[in-house]
Amino acid sequence: MSKFEFPESINSRPVWGTLEPRPGKSHLMIADAEGAEALLELAKADDRLMSKSTILYFPKGTGETYLEDLENLGAAQLYVGPSYSAAVARLRRILQDAHMGLQIYLSGTESLMGQAMREAADAGIPHSAIQTEHRGSVARRMQCVHCKGITDDVMTDPFVCSHCGLNLFVRDHYSRRIAAYQGVCVDAENPGNVPEPVELYS
Repeated sequence: MSKFEFPESINSRPVWGTLEPRPGKSHLMIADAEGAEALLELAKADDRLMSKSTILYFPKGTGETYLEDLENLGAAQLYVGPSYSAAVARLRRILQDAHMGLQIYLSGTESLMGQAMREAADAGIPHSAIQTEHRGSVARRMQCVHCKGITDDVMTDPFVCSHCGLNLFVRDHYSRRIAAYQGVCVDAENPGNVPEPVELYS
């Protein structure tokens, strides 16, 4: 299993749930990497969802581990792509064409779920129609508050901004608008005084 229990934190930090079957005219399922496990469990709970479901899946480092099982679910549509960013135009079209009653299920990394939630909200999908479940990597999508650049897949604290090179402290403050956590310069007052990086949640 690839579940992780996040420690309690501040109010702005997202709280991820558990996917459950819901009645709806159509269902959109988006997952990356180990997020496929949550979709497979969802299908076991109610296989009637699949005939009305569109699945967007991004294997990342898991390769073909889950592909055969996903193909066997009998979804109305299954798209397997190289990355979430490569499928944003496809997702926007699906949301644009969606009708009342669409249910959305997101599973996998925080980065994927945050970005997909933002797209759904921008398209007018009510928050109550969106479910999430974290699976797999605890890497974070971070925004540098100084240069506004985004660094994906951050696994250590502090880390180096991939845009301006500052050493940034990994904070739990989260922006739903940009679907990223906020990183602040760790040695602003004492340049060069940077603690040794440690793995997140270690």
